[in-house]
Amino acid sequence: MNILVPNLGSTSLKYQILEMPVERVLARGRLERVGDYRAAIAEIRLGDTAIDAVAFKAVHAGPRYRGTFLIDQAVEAAMEEYLPAAPAHNAIYLTGIRAFREALPGVPLVAAFEPEFHATMPEYAVRYGVPGEWRENYGIRRYGFHGASHQFVAGRVPELLARPAAPLRLVSCHLGGSSSICAIRDGRSIDTTMGFSPQSGLENATRHGELDVFAVLYMMERCGWGLEEVRRQLTRTGGLAGLSGVAGGDVRDLENAAAAGNTHAALALEVFACQVKKTIGAYAAALGGLDAVAFTGGIGENSARLRAACCAGLEFLGVRLDAERNEQVSGDRLVSADSSTVAVLALATNEELIVARRAWRRLAGA
Repeated sequence: MNILVPNLGSTSLKYQILEMPVERVLARGRLERVGDYRAAIAEIRLGDTAIDAVAFKAVHAGPRYRGTFLIDQAVEAAMEEYLPAAPAHNAIYLTGIRAFREALPGVPLVAAFEPEFHATMPEYAVRYGVPGEWRENYGIRRYGFHGASHQFVAGRVPELLARPAAPLRLVSCHLGGSSSICAIRDGRSIDTTMGFSPQSGLENATRHGELDVFAVLYMMERCGWGLEEVRRQLTRTGGLAGLSGVAGGDVRDLENAAAAGNTHAALALEVFACQVKKTIGAYAAALGGLDAVAFTGGIGENSARLRAACCAGLEFLGVRLDAERNEQVSGDRLVSADSSTVAVLALATNEELIVARRAWRRLAGA
């Protein structure tokens, strides 16, 4: 079965075509500066490869859809319902789903929702202190996202360390334009930083992280802003962009700006590193100890400077980086020192593979 997995970003489209279940990559590609997804989809090079299914790394459709599903009208309606909770993601995926349905009529479409990996979180980790009606009637709870990436890390780290997933106590740090951290025990998620929406948790490139909701209500009342204006500001000009004043909030741009003397950019990087460090410490407590920390995502895999900043001060947990290993830039690798009692790794994630596995199991009835 040949499964096409498009990974849709706000301005990019990555894709892989995988032959399943042997997991052979038949094709892969990346399109940048996408403005029209229908035009971008037409540029995907299929060659002579027959596509048996298209599987999406879908984001949010509420409590009923925290797994992998064939996409029908009910799934699309749920994604529409939760569009206000994930405006930067659901709109793109709804557009992509409809475009692929037109481009490949009759081919099954599958949604592998991001919260699936976090379905193992204990109830005390998912509940908010909100009125019961909010939870029961409107699905207000902690869902968690980046599930495909954290699930890949949960499987890849034991391979790299040549040890079983159980009883490994692992903190997975997916750091990129969108960032989250997950506490993983025995290969299963027990806590994660993103909650009801992908807005929460760590600061993202242009999306705020943790924020007192009453600050939002205060600004709406003080400035007379409506919902759309607040949503626009918090999704497009918040996060690292809001902290630094550097448009787009890309960490590479922030590092360059900080090196050139931009104190706001330097502070934004300090804020981000502090958030990651605090979370690693908190999750070590939640896990009852710490065996490994993995950095992935565009920032986590590639920024030696940020990895060092995130780990500095965690020596009391047994975390010690090797400066030379940390500066290496090729392949999945151990970056901790030999004296470190906690393994620290930098690795490339593979969300498309996880989505293809989920889709194949759903279609094969496995």
